[in-house]
Amino acid sequence: MVSAWLRWSGAGRSGVAAVLLPVSAMLAIGLWGLDRGGMWRDEAVTFQVARRSVPQIWQLLHSVDAVHGLYYLLMHAALAPHPGEVALRLPSVCAAATTAGLVAALGVRLCRPRVGLWAGLLYAVTPMAGHFAQEGRSYALVAAGAAGATVLLVRAIGAPAGRAESRTWGRAGGWWAYAAVVAVTCLLHELAVLLLLAHAGTLALVRVPARVWWRWGCAAGAAVLGLTPLVLVSRGQSAQVAWLPRPAAGSVERLLAAFTGSTLLVVVPYLVLAALAALAVRPPFVRRGELSLPAVALPLMVVPPAVLMAVSQFWPLYDDRYVLYALSGAPLLAAAGAERLVGLMPRLRPTVPTGPRITLTGVLTIALAFALQLPLLRQDRTAGHRADNLAAVSATAHRELRPGDPVLFLPSIVRRSALAYPKGFRGIRDVALSTPGPASGTLYGLEADPGELRRRLARLDRVWVVAEPFALRPTWYPASPTEQVKLTVVDEEFVARQEVVRKGVTLRLYVRRAPMQGIGRVVD
Repeated sequence: MVSAWLRWSGAGRSGVAAVLLPVSAMLAIGLWGLDRGGMWRDEAVTFQVARRSVPQIWQLLHSVDAVHGLYYLLMHAALAPHPGEVALRLPSVCAAATTAGLVAALGVRLCRPRVGLWAGLLYAVTPMAGHFAQEGRSYALVAAGAAGATVLLVRAIGAPAGRAESRTWGRAGGWWAYAAVVAVTCLLHELAVLLLLAHAGTLALVRVPARVWWRWGCAAGAAVLGLTPLVLVSRGQSAQVAWLPRPAAGSVERLLAAFTGSTLLVVVPYLVLAALAALAVRPPFVRRGELSLPAVALPLMVVPPAVLMAVSQFWPLYDDRYVLYALSGAPLLAAAGAERLVGLMPRLRPTVPTGPRITLTGVLTIALAFALQLPLLRQDRTAGHRADNLAAVSATAHRELRPGDPVLFLPSIVRRSALAYPKGFRGIRDVALSTPGPASGTLYGLEADPGELRRRLARLDRVWVVAEPFALRPTWYPASPTEQVKLTVVDEEFVARQEVVRKGVTLRLYVRRAPMQGIGRVVD
């Protein structure tokens, strides 16, 4: 891969160094604290689904999570040798390192080695990149695919002015390679299709000739055509994202902070440099048909989030992680702005140093940005920084529950703790479960019908309820009849005797009421 970058960039050893250093930095940041001692809910889904057989995964995708199907199949292979938290997250680390290298390669190709070095390092130290490098989900792989597709787009369009380019990449082979990478990226997550709009923005800014538009259109059409079956299936599963709200001004602010940095000392210079580069995407700075780094970076950074936020005003689909791949444009834009600033400096101060000292100054500035954001990066490597910690839930269950204890999961999705970390729930009786997830083609299994569940509960004198905090609020009323039975029977026929609360879950022991006992609850 490195030799291919070397041949493509035409920048010699300096170009290779500009790619390898960001790759190494991203690997180091991604591997730091990788085993943080617990999975959170989304990672747990990946972990339990990927360990099923391929036919079981295929059966599941017909009812839920089709959008993650290809990722689950890839993770099935990744977890086969030695399933664990490190193996779960290692593909994302490698993907993030690849993305950092591809970002650097774009900077080298479209500008010069030091710009590629700055952009790649800036990507590596961005907290958002580091966060998803340690997530056992598909988003880092999608970002790598999007960066790879952008590299192929640049190569297929042609070289910047003054550089020789192999004629073969003007032919169909280059565009079909681009189409294949886009298709695979979109199969990893279908909202990556917005990358095509970003690339269309680049073609419009560069003002490429009609033949380039035609070739790109054929490649993009082929990629979209390959995505069509997934779109048709996932539309029937849209209830999975019904929880997403409409994005507001706060969403824009949060995404901007995620793309640039966690402190104003980083955000303000970052935005100034990006704005400086963005001003150079129109004539006279760019000649017709000539690729420039800002013309590639600006649409990549802006278009996918902007379009998804606009669509989400009518059909909420937006979440920051769905546009992680657009992050690649931000460091490229900032690095291009820094290079433009370097070009302006001799006019202001003729004694400004040049060459290696400028490169080193940029690297030291990025190191300072890393140091300023180090507390956030360190905090992000603790299990408690995620939405929940299923390992902690399992440990609590291990202390409180005994073999043979009857347990109700309320709602059924709380069963994910037992699926991800079964040791803490070993030997318990899952009162509501009828058919386990792998056999039923569901994530968390099928539960007994309301009548059967009532009969099972009628035979119990005590039951442990493992519940999401919201499920114990008086205002919550589930749509599922089985969940309604859980609430009704426990509330009418049992009284609380013991409670243990952990972040994201509550364990509560209920005992059957004595005859004529009041309905008040007693919680020790």
